[in-house]
Amino acid sequence: MTLPTGSELLADDVELVRTLVDGRAGEWDLAGRLPEDVLRTLGGRGLLCTQVPRQYGGRGLSSEQTGEFTASVGALCSSLRSVMTSVGMAAWTIERFGDLGQRRRYLGELAGGRLAAVGFSEPDAGSDLAGMTTTVHDDGDHIVLSGEKVWTTAASYADLLVIVARYADGAAAVVVPSDAPGVRVTKVPDPMGCRAAGHANIRLDGVRLPAANLLGATARPVMMLVTTALAYGRMSVAWGCVGILRACLESAAAHAGTRKQFGQPLAEHQLVARHLAELYAAERTSTYACLEASRSWDSRSPDMVLAAVLAKHVSARHAAEGASAAVQVLASAGSQDGHVVARAYRDAKMMEIIEGSTEICQLLLAQHAVAAHG
Repeated sequence: MTLPTGSELLADDVELVRTLVDGRAGEWDLAGRLPEDVLRTLGGRGLLCTQVPRQYGGRGLSSEQTGEFTASVGALCSSLRSVMTSVGMAAWTIERFGDLGQRRRYLGELAGGRLAAVGFSEPDAGSDLAGMTTTVHDDGDHIVLSGEKVWTTAASYADLLVIVARYADGAAAVVVPSDAPGVRVTKVPDPMGCRAAGHANIRLDGVRLPAANLLGATARPVMMLVTTALAYGRMSVAWGCVGILRACLESAAAHAGTRKQFGQPLAEHQLVARHLAELYAAERTSTYACLEASRSWDSRSPDMVLAAVLAKHVSARHAAEGASAAVQVLASAGSQDGHVVARAYRDAKMMEIIEGSTEICQLLLAQHAVAAHG
């Protein structure tokens, strides 16, 4: 794996992640839990939110640099990458919507090792986030938050929860300490994929907080708030899917090159070779889509949000198809729970659902096509 130009120092960070994971991703997946020391070690080095600007104590990496690092982590452990996505998305939301004091406080905490999750989805508001019912209202120099969030990635580990709620005539994001009175975090039992990512449901029963916890102290249009926050998540998931594809390609190619059937290596059987070719094409296509999206992000192109949607759509679909092909190539050798391709098969399917399902991405891309060419 070659890191982008100027990222030489990240090579040491990739090696650190390899050392910390050290073949234990399958074990963590089966246990449904990441070790606290791994998360705190990476968080303390600013590696769970690498795009936090240097002025707030972060690494200040570009989207392209962060992307390749994310793919490296995703190839090792999608659950760990999912926590990275959540902390990074929380940091981006705070950077985008917080005032100067909030950015200094919270971004410094996240870059220093505190963990965070972002609560969007609700029992009756998944893809249709305009239908969310969680509310926050002013109460003197305090605010009061009530509602419920579901399937919040990394919430089981989080010190801080960034909750999106209805506020005044729009919406707002609120930074909520996970141990605040009235907050109840309940782990989702036995998720299909990314089992160790700390998915949890959150209950907010009249949570009273200082008004300073309301990011930016103002209401914004619901979809503008959600779309801005999700853009980071989609980029991170897309790069994570590149990592899944790389892990599947490595495992499938190694197996097909050494396993013999009918007197010759599997890779020399044309139908197996087709799977390998498609896996390679999927990894390359997804990488290029992610690179284009990250470069749009780094240049603050007007197309950066759409490019993130496209990268997420392309990479997630390829990851799901590629993981399926890898399982097919390895057959029984890759069918045991905990094996890298068996884990990838489950994890990749989740990627077609989170941060905007495949269908939602298709609708957004279709709307753009009509607007641009209709």
